[in-house]
Amino acid sequence: MLSVNRAAYKLVEKLCDDKDDYGVAVSKMHSGATVIDAGIQAKGGSAAGGMITEICMGGSGQARILLMHYGTLELPTVQIQTHHPAIATLGSQSAAWQIKSGDFTAIGSGPARALALKPKDMYEDIGYKDEADLAIIVLETSQKPPNEIVDKLASECRVQPSRLFIILTPTTSLAGSVQISGRIIETGIHKLRKLGLDPRTIEYACGSAPVAPVHPKFTDAMGRTNDAILYGGVVYVALRHDDDEKLKAIVNNATSKASRWYGQLFKEIFKQANCDFYKIDPLLFAPAALVINNLETGSVHRAGEVNVEMLKRSIGLVA
Repeated sequence: MLSVNRAAYKLVEKLCDDKDDYGVAVSKMHSGATVIDAGIQAKGGSAAGGMITEICMGGSGQARILLMHYGTLELPTVQIQTHHPAIATLGSQSAAWQIKSGDFTAIGSGPARALALKPKDMYEDIGYKDEADLAIIVLETSQKPPNEIVDKLASECRVQPSRLFIILTPTTSLAGSVQISGRIIETGIHKLRKLGLDPRTIEYACGSAPVAPVHPKFTDAMGRTNDAILYGGVVYVALRHDDDEKLKAIVNNATSKASRWYGQLFKEIFKQANCDFYKIDPLLFAPAALVINNLETGSVHRAGEVNVEMLKRSIGLVA
């Protein structure tokens, strides 16, 4: 079976070997764990963000960055595709591991989740787990993890600390902004799963999302990166389903437009939820537009739309 950690390790090696080209800094913890800084002290950049996106997907997806037009707005855009949709996204990329110790907090994603099975129900749904002897985790954080966190991560992944690789991507960095937009397919598949679709029926997925211009303040950066997906992200999925009417109903509720909070900037929504992600309407976390091709019947279902005005508002081009 495909090992997301072993596949991603080839990319980690390249990131470390070409660290000057990618603008990352590589260091070792007391335990021997490798830490790759992609934007805290190191410069990082879009190339690092693209590579980290592919690492997050367990080496089972491809990412490229190009400039695209959104009406009268031009923004760099990350395009993603995968032929292993469930494993690459839910089995690896999903930012579903909450990590906290003292003052240190981070959102964990990437191949290491498939060793620690975080969260377990997601892996039960897709029938997957990894058994590699090394672990790769991406932490969305602006701090270097303390020793106790590193030891805990290695323990939960059941690997030696010297076989643990930790990549740090602050939301306020270019690499961080790229890798967040690079989660566009995962966002769509996660929403489809929440609506009752079996993710194992998905055979191919591709998508794109604008890369939010970087802001030095965390709250503003978080708002922009979420808005980029909610109002600019597009996902295309090819799957097999035996009920087109049921599939159509799922698609109609699978974009951000289905949420009662649609039309507000994410920064404003976050404040309304008292800065608690878990109080935000889960229907909101979805791409702006979704297209599904049912390979069983040949039918195509579509919902949502790219909202250029909200993208402009998000980055301060209009009031």
